[in-house]
Amino acid sequence: MRYPHTLFRVYGLYSSNMKTIDARFIIKKSGPGMGKGLFANKRIKKGEFILEYIGEKIPTSVADKMTSRYLFEINEKWTIDGSTRSNTARYINHACSPNTSAEVLEDKIMIFAVREIRKGEEITIDYDTEYFDEFIRPIGCRCAQCISKSNRLMPQSV
Repeated sequence: MRYPHTLFRVYGLYSSNMKTIDARFIIKKSGPGMGKGLFANKRIKKGEFILEYIGEKIPTSVADKMTSRYLFEINEKWTIDGSTRSNTARYINHACSPNTSAEVLEDKIMIFAVREIRKGEEITIDYDTEYFDEFIRPIGCRCAQCISKSNRLMPQSV
């Protein structure tokens, strides 16, 4: 299946000088101990296309030597370096119970809602095992589910 440029017009994406503007989203400070996140500016239906994860397509062998946290592997041969600020999808933070998932379609990383996303809710994705083990596990997961769980396990002061 091809994703023609009309897909981007249908979902309100406009590109000008590599800067993506989409009225469905707002980038703002995420939870405690986290940077910025991508938040829904309107209700998004289950199955709806969110964004394409964009950036330079580089060989995975090169990506494996990089320290960037914005690398998204397409397959064993190719990876997208999504570190460019024009990649709005780079602001999608990790969650253990995410509201989106990524599909690789014709070497493009397309992100879709896996459930309804409420207006004001942060858009999240599961970063998967390799990224989680390298970057998240050492400092502890800070997604809403894990923060809530750790707060329940903390002893209550008297």
